[in-house]
Amino acid sequence: MTAFPPRAAGAPVELPPGEVHVWAARLDPPPERVAALRATLAADERARADRFRFEVHRRRFAVGRGLLRELLGAYLGAPPERLAFVYGERGKPDLAPATARPGAPLHFNLSHSHELAVLAVTREREIGADVEQLKPMDDLERIAERFFSAPENAALRGLPPAERQRAFFRCWTRKEAYLKAVGVGLAAPLDSFVVTLGPEEPPRMLSLEQDAARGERWNLWHLEPEEGYLGAVAVEAAGLTLRAWMMVT
Repeated sequence: MTAFPPRAAGAPVELPPGEVHVWAARLDPPPERVAALRATLAADERARADRFRFEVHRRRFAVGRGLLRELLGAYLGAPPERLAFVYGERGKPDLAPATARPGAPLHFNLSHSHELAVLAVTREREIGADVEQLKPMDDLERIAERFFSAPENAALRGLPPAERQRAFFRCWTRKEAYLKAVGVGLAAPLDSFVVTLGPEEPPRMLSLEQDAARGERWNLWHLEPEEGYLGAVAVEAAGLTLRAWMMVT
């Protein structure tokens, strides 16, 4: 299991070729830290935060985007407030050309659930990340029947009932990470590809649109950044090394 040792936010960071960096961060820092992170946001990001009805959701969005800016600024050697983003068809952010440095570009993705965010960065290819808070689900098997592939449902049903919750979230986060990497989110059918979900199985894509060779091109990592959370990262590249930290905010 990947460890997440603590590391201070904002210090310069080097990202060598062949590495994937994953940062976990709490979304409930002290109020003065929340205000400082919000101050780095662009006007459209602050407006988006303000559209949330409840303060807790406004705070989580502002902190998550502020931490993303701070982290990317540390990699680029740029002030967080100077960064500019462009957005894909389904809202996935990317660095604007004027912001990105020449050379190998940064690919990144942000996910958050409850009070925890996961930020993944690499120079290799588009990357997707997902994190979910483990919570009781009375309709877990019904949701799996609706969204998971037949092999995944068979594997889930084959586990003891006590192990099915974690297996469900292993499957869900791996699927979400892949879909976020390709920039389509839940617009693509979740049963069009098959991932492992068993407790003893390494994270892996078994097939993509019924093609095992296409599935093998994807690198998946399982994350447990904090007690009560599971996550995953997906990159279409082989031979990468993952390093992870818990951001001290």
